[in-house]
Amino acid sequence: MLDSTSPPPPSPKVISQVSSGRHRKPTSWSLRLRRLGTPAGVALVVATAIPVAAVTQATTADERVTPTVRPQAPEAVRAEIRAASRSRGRLTAPVPAPRPAKATAAKVRTQPRWTTTRLNVWSGPGEDNKLLTVLDVADKVRITDKVRGPWAQIERKDRAVWVRKAYLAREKPKLTASAPVARGVSGAPCPDGSSAESGLQSNTVKLYRAVCAAFPAVSAWGGRSGSGGNHGVGRALDIMSSGSLGGAVADYVRSNASRFGVSEVIYARRIWTVQRSGEGWRSMEDRGSSTANHYDHVHVSVY
Repeated sequence: MLDSTSPPPPSPKVISQVSSGRHRKPTSWSLRLRRLGTPAGVALVVATAIPVAAVTQATTADERVTPTVRPQAPEAVRAEIRAASRSRGRLTAPVPAPRPAKATAAKVRTQPRWTTTRLNVWSGPGEDNKLLTVLDVADKVRITDKVRGPWAQIERKDRAVWVRKAYLAREKPKLTASAPVARGVSGAPCPDGSSAESGLQSNTVKLYRAVCAAFPAVSAWGGRSGSGGNHGVGRALDIMSSGSLGGAVADYVRSNASRFGVSEVIYARRIWTVQRSGEGWRSMEDRGSSTANHYDHVHVSVY
């Protein structure tokens, strides 16, 4: 019998039975899985995960890179690559095949010469060709072995051109830039011979010998010819000279006109006559070429 003053005994605690190894209270989600069984549980998990995976894939689509799976090369190919890698340092570029040598023209043999006067240079052997330039006195040139009549071929700036060979000397002439000084009047035969005197009148021979003695640089002449006029009858002489030398020859003939019986002198497209001597040099019309305009020679007519 219990005393009424004594406190009531404590109520007995109800201890739930927990299976061995379980430490958490089962949730309603896990209980559902157990009741539905394994197949249904898997289906539920997949259905729940699909929306989440879709959101995740949409969020990170721009950041993910799908890895590329390279197929493995056969063992023989891999062995060949390894062998090439080991010998890479010994590899050299292929040597190109030598090109066939170009055929070169035989080098033309030349010899040095010097101009004895201002000399016209032509594109071909003749004054009907193009006049290219005019060389100064004592210019050094290289002459080839090609000669056509009074013309000789020279090399100038890697080009074959033509000049009158009479104005070329083997040694450099001792001429200055000024005109040669005439040394009086001589009647002695010209050292070049008397072939130029053939068919000339007496006054023409006198003129020829005097100019030959006064101007030894002159080595070419034009005497009697079948062209008619004064040349046809032996009363004219062409003294082949140009530039300052030609000018000196023309002045010398004019100053001694009375001694030689000169009637006219033509040089460098100018004419002087005895009848109009007070007018000095007079201009002439252009006749088209250097020779026709008397730039490369002095023409003298006598009585």
